[in-house]
Amino acid sequence: MKVFLETERLILREFTAGDLDAVVDLDSDPEVMFYINGGRPTPLEEVRDDVLPFWMAYYPRGEGHGFWAAIEKATGEFLGWFHFRPQTRGPMAGAGVELGYRLRRSSWGQGYATEGSRALIHKGFTDLGTDRVYAETMAVNVASRRVMEKAGLRYVRTFHQDWPDKIPGDEHGDVEYALTRDEWILLQR
Repeated sequence: MKVFLETERLILREFTAGDLDAVVDLDSDPEVMFYINGGRPTPLEEVRDDVLPFWMAYYPRGEGHGFWAAIEKATGEFLGWFHFRPQTRGPMAGAGVELGYRLRRSSWGQGYATEGSRALIHKGFTDLGTDRVYAETMAVNVASRRVMEKAGLRYVRTFHQDWPDKIPGDEHGDVEYALTRDEWILLQR
């Protein structure tokens, strides 16, 4: 298992097959999954056969993009995950590198999502040649929007898309936040 990035309180490392139970547990919390699919858990078989193999397929490419297990340094506890990946298909193809995160409810409100997001943005702009970072969430997901703002991303637009699961609040649409390398450089001064 390879460490990708460290922050003051977090280690972001590659996923392994041994993370199966931790991911299943994370995705079994209805509050964690609410803005993803309305609160339905992800079945163990789906995590084992589809999710983890998809995430781990990023690492051999050596591009510095992918999905990273978020581990609390002080305790070694699995807190969740972050992703930092370019979109190659769909309406956001070529729009930059997508930032995402999913954390255990017990770690909410402690700044971990902002800390990990800022570190990935920094790495993207300084080491990975990223020109633009963006993130999306439901318009009503105030907590995630606040993380995006605290990480330096700015509101770009509200849009509506079809989702397979009807979630309360989806009638308000989704929002995109983004930050370009040039904007980030100005913020560093």
